[in-house]
Amino acid sequence: MKRSSVPMVIGAFALSALLQAAPAGAAGVTAEDILNDAATTKDVVTNGLGPQGQRFSPLEAINRTNVREMVPAWAFSFGGEKQRGQESQPLVRDGVMYVTASYSRLYALDVKTGAKLWEYNARLPEGILPCCDVVNRGAALFGEKVYFATLDAKLVALNAQTGRVVWTKTIDDYRAGFSNTAAPLVVPTKTRGALIVTGVSGGEFGIVGRVEARNAETGDLVWMRPTIEGHMGMLDGKPSTMTGTKNASWPGDMWQQGGGATWLGGTYDPDTHRIFFGTGNPAPWNSHLRPGDNLYTSSRLAIDPETGEINWHFQTTPNDGWDFDGVNELVAFDLRKDGQVVKAAATADRNGFFYVLNRENGRFIAGLPFVRDITWASGLDANGRPVFNPANRPGNPASAAAPAGGGVPKGQSVFAVPSFLGGKNWMPMAYSRETGFFYVPSNEWGMDIWNEPIAYKRGAAYLGAGFTIRPLFDHIGSLKAIDPASGKVVWEYKNKAPLWGGVLTTAGGLVFTGTPEGFLKAFDSRTGEELWSFQTGSGVVGSPITWEQDGEQMVSVVSGWGGAVPLWGGEVAKTVAHLSQGGMVWTFRIPRRVAAR
Repeated sequence: MKRSSVPMVIGAFALSALLQAAPAGAAGVTAEDILNDAATTKDVVTNGLGPQGQRFSPLEAINRTNVREMVPAWAFSFGGEKQRGQESQPLVRDGVMYVTASYSRLYALDVKTGAKLWEYNARLPEGILPCCDVVNRGAALFGEKVYFATLDAKLVALNAQTGRVVWTKTIDDYRAGFSNTAAPLVVPTKTRGALIVTGVSGGEFGIVGRVEARNAETGDLVWMRPTIEGHMGMLDGKPSTMTGTKNASWPGDMWQQGGGATWLGGTYDPDTHRIFFGTGNPAPWNSHLRPGDNLYTSSRLAIDPETGEINWHFQTTPNDGWDFDGVNELVAFDLRKDGQVVKAAATADRNGFFYVLNRENGRFIAGLPFVRDITWASGLDANGRPVFNPANRPGNPASAAAPAGGGVPKGQSVFAVPSFLGGKNWMPMAYSRETGFFYVPSNEWGMDIWNEPIAYKRGAAYLGAGFTIRPLFDHIGSLKAIDPASGKVVWEYKNKAPLWGGVLTTAGGLVFTGTPEGFLKAFDSRTGEELWSFQTGSGVVGSPITWEQDGEQMVSVVSGWGGAVPLWGGEVAKTVAHLSQGGMVWTFRIPRRVAAR
């Protein structure tokens, strides 16, 4: 099977230095496997098909010409009554698929048959407080362990062969609103071996976001970096440095429950040896209570994996008043423009703007709106800072009169675009090293939003706002191909229901993604023409993968409708209420007689 001739993003010197310093896994996944995942084809050992999160495969046996012949190879049901919110991306190693499921479950499957090898179910306590459904977005592999996080804010390491627990670490107290749904990130370091890097969920409960790194072998905490200024970091069990400067951009004591949750996890760029993490919205939503930029919320952070120090930050929505989390993935790539190559990174933000940054220093290179009719800002200035539309900020309830019949005063309601579920939410985009395009799963919708008085109470929702999401057009979902060099949308596929699943692209000229209506679809990566689709029986909100098995290219995706849309979608949620929940892994291939033509 051929491989793409497109060179790896990782610099040879950086790769060599890390491999010399990072110990290999005993007999399983090594540091080299992690760093080379984007180029190797016989397994998928990272979330994102490589630590940079490009979700590009060099496989081309399944391509524009023959994808119409693709058929199911096997399917596996998670079974039971827990059939909702399947947002996982599978991993594949040595004939085994590792896939997480809703309610903090993990399965090991035989990749040839789909037969279950083992299953792990976390014992979740009563009273967990997940914001946005009972999802889990994937696992991590290193050595002979498989790692994943749970809804009650624990990190679990299992023996990859048997599923037995090796260790369990508590990230934080679920009763205070902490949870975890993201796939852990494995980062080889020069001085500390492999680290398991995680964030925290719970921004809607007034927790303080942070990124933390643990020893892959023992689970012991190595460093911790808060994402709200004024809070102290930790290194080797001791206080290290404060994040930012206390009260520099937060008034009074608001920073103490400042939000900034790191709920989506991160990516890692071996070329600059930096971890990239996004941070969520500030708490509470009512921005009039916290004048200032509210660093480091709604931002992208570059973190030194050796120490946990922040090297640079880029804030997409200062003083966020619309819940435009900045958690969306920052994807490293080489930008080729005007005869030059720039070490760049790109992100499609909840706020509706697509950003290209210099990944060495975080400086703004370019930006464009990737959804229509944005109302909260008129554009971006030369530094990438939004040019706010003051009239579109939800009003201050402190300036509002009490309702005539009594009750809580509300600030002036505005209609804002995009909605708080974002121009793009958690669902990961893909970058093709063949076309140079990013493929962004986006949504076109708006919201009525207003502010309300709020006070912090431990373990209680800390919003201070109300909202109703409404559609704008006949379609909501929009898969867009964006050229970061020209700043143009090259093509668009419109979908009636919101898109909530991840994207995969390949050297075969294909883009794969799923729809809530239940279809896994394949598109021509250059033109956007729909080439193939398959009905999985439930909405697809997972992220597809591809790998090579016994000389054949395989494609897998998890199917099972759920996530934030049916819980928070307002009028939009009503339009998708008929969609079936589910819990299946589907795996596809092209029969050999067809592939050999």
